[in-house]
Amino acid sequence: MDVVLIHGMGRTPLSMMRLRRRLRRAGHHPILFGYSPTFETLQGATARLVKLIERRVDTRNYALVGHSLGTVIIRTALGHLENRPPCACFFLAPPMLACKAARFFSRFRLYQLLTGEMGRLLADASFMLRLPMPPVPTRIYAGVGGPRAAWLPFGMEANDGILSVSEATGRFEVAAVKVPSMHTFIMNSKRVYDDMIRFIETLEQSGRSSGAPHQE
Repeated sequence: MDVVLIHGMGRTPLSMMRLRRRLRRAGHHPILFGYSPTFETLQGATARLVKLIERRVDTRNYALVGHSLGTVIIRTALGHLENRPPCACFFLAPPMLACKAARFFSRFRLYQLLTGEMGRLLADASFMLRLPMPPVPTRIYAGVGGPRAAWLPFGMEANDGILSVSEATGRFEVAAVKVPSMHTFIMNSKRVYDDMIRFIETLEQSGRSSGAPHQE
C-alpha cells in the first residue's frame, strides 16, 4: 500500500524517517511530504499534497499518516479527494480542537512569524471545529507521556507535553489509542507502528475502502 507521511509543525520530513523505514520493511511504499508553515499557507500546502497524491500515489490503495499539524492538512485536503479518497487515515497527536498551547503562543510575534497562517488557524476554535473528519476508517493516537502535576499547565490531565488527551481526541477519546509517548516523538513509537500495521492488514483482509469515520 502507498502511505503518505506528513510531518508536524516545527519538524521536517526527516522526523518521519524511522516510521518510513518500518513501513518499507513491512512491504508498504511510504512517501514523504514536506511543507513550511513559515513560508506557505494552509491552502498552498494542501494543493501540493493533492497534486502529490494525483501524480505519485496509487489512488485505489493508499493511506494518509499525519503528525500534529499534518493531520490538519489532511483534513483540509479531504474535500479535494472525494473521487479518490484514501483507504485509511492515521492521526498521530492531532489537534482536534484549538489547543491551549496554540492559543497561548499565538499572542507572541515570534510564534506568528515562524508559524504563519497555519499557526494562527490552530488557535482558531471555529476553524478547528469546521474541519471534516475522513469518511474512511481513521485511527487516532494520543500521547500520554507528558508530565502531570497540579502546578503544571495540564494539571493532572493526561497529555503529551503539547496536547492534552482531550485536545488530541475530541469526541473520539473513548476509541483513541493512548500511547506513553511525548508529542514530538510519537511517530517513533513502536506501539503506534504495530497498531498501524495491524489496522492496515485488517482493512486489506476485509477489502474495506470506504465508510463512516471509524475508530477501533
